[in-house]
Amino acid sequence: MKDNLFTSPEPWEKWESKLVLYSILLGIAGLVILGALINWLIL
Repeated sequence: MKDNLFTSPEPWEKWESKLVLYSILLGIAGLVILGALINWLIL
């Protein structure tokens, strides 16, 4: 069981890498847009 922890992981598919990248970019864009809206409308 302990040997399975240190074996090399399977490589990511190309679509998985794109999914992670787009999710991070969408999250950052959402934070910027929502932060600007809160600053403009509420503060």
